[in-house]
Amino acid sequence: MASLESIHVWNLFLQPLPCFRYDFKVLLHNSTFCLVPRGRRLGSFRFLEALQAGCIPVILSNGWVLPFDQVIDWSKAVVWADERLLLQVPETVQGISASQILSSRQQTQVLWERYFSSIEKIVFTTFEIIRDRLPRQKSKTGLTWNWSPGALLVDSQFSDCTADYPFYANFEQDSAEGQFTAIIYAQHGTTLYKVIRNVGHSQYVSKIIVLWSSPDKPLPSFLSRHNTTLPPIHTLTHITDISHRFLHSSLVTTSAVLSLDEDATLNTDEIDFAFHVWKSFPERIVGYPARSHYWDDAKNSWGYTSKWTNDYSIVLTGAAFYHRYYNYLYSHWLSPLLLKTVAQSHNCEDILMNFLVSHVTRRPPIKVTGRKHYKEISGGGSRSPWNDPDHFIQRQTCLNTFAAVFGYMPLLRSHMRLDPVLYKDPVSNLRKKYRQMELVFS
Repeated sequence: MASLESIHVWNLFLQPLPCFRYDFKVLLHNSTFCLVPRGRRLGSFRFLEALQAGCIPVILSNGWVLPFDQVIDWSKAVVWADERLLLQVPETVQGISASQILSSRQQTQVLWERYFSSIEKIVFTTFEIIRDRLPRQKSKTGLTWNWSPGALLVDSQFSDCTADYPFYANFEQDSAEGQFTAIIYAQHGTTLYKVIRNVGHSQYVSKIIVLWSSPDKPLPSFLSRHNTTLPPIHTLTHITDISHRFLHSSLVTTSAVLSLDEDATLNTDEIDFAFHVWKSFPERIVGYPARSHYWDDAKNSWGYTSKWTNDYSIVLTGAAFYHRYYNYLYSHWLSPLLLKTVAQSHNCEDILMNFLVSHVTRRPPIKVTGRKHYKEISGGGSRSPWNDPDHFIQRQTCLNTFAAVFGYMPLLRSHMRLDPVLYKDPVSNLRKKYRQMELVFS
């Protein structure tokens, strides 16, 4: 298949074609290899056209230095050919394996999207290379530059160890990453102890951090007691900005972060199951309550819904795992306008975190299936804001503001749901790993 395509493309470039028979853009996007001859200047615009189309550039310019070649490994994305031996090109491309073709085409998309898709990214890439050359700056590795999400979204000030980032870590081999830090956002305290107890009974929890956001209410007395059956509990008071739940803090020493609202209804088995799933997808948000975005033609804007459908694009951080690197990006990388929107509305911080992670990874979150729906009544006994029409209007406004600042809609839909091996199946409960889920459900 690859050889036929390469011969077809080669013939198309050699033979004069009537302009009305072929659309150049369609031809480009349906080609496997694209010839890139030397241009009149130092480069050729055909090169960027090929990258954008996902077509493997065949460079026909001896001695041509490709852009940013000091950090980008172009051998993974292009084919070099001797312009003096033009007739040997078909044989060269026919000898490339199908797996290598797929890998190279994927790499063209990574490089195009991360470094060349806009003037802004080209400029920022140039600045990033210059910054790496400055004294006392942590320079980025070749892995960082040539692997998604790319150097512009991997801040070396966070860590000089690639294993500390969610994109490169191998959690199966690192036993130190077998724990998580739970961060609980609390306002009322009526159901807080139950949440702490369920989290504390997990064998994987390292510590619990309680963010107390009600300065007018006293802290629950149990937070000051020493309990040997629970992991260490740290309480942070005077939390006035809801974005503080994603604040980059030295208290969080594990890669995994479990973000919870105080009215979360997860039991210990559900927490453990979600953590095991997250370890397989450490670059994504993994959690229970899901929401969706959609395009509203009538309003010509983005809409937000909590209706139960076959797909979703947002996993609420009221009960979800994510990597602590996203706390760093949330605090240091996001536009101040985005953070100001969240602070003023005292809402939408979970949507913004989903925007951030989907923008970095270009992948959707992952929903895991729980034993029942997300709680409809808040911990204080009043109606939950999830059913408040004004609440949804506000979140739709946030959704459109975020999309405008990002310049596009990064959220992606997914149909995938992961279930703890069908906890309602007839297998003996003693043989199941997550026994308590079925007991509570029944």
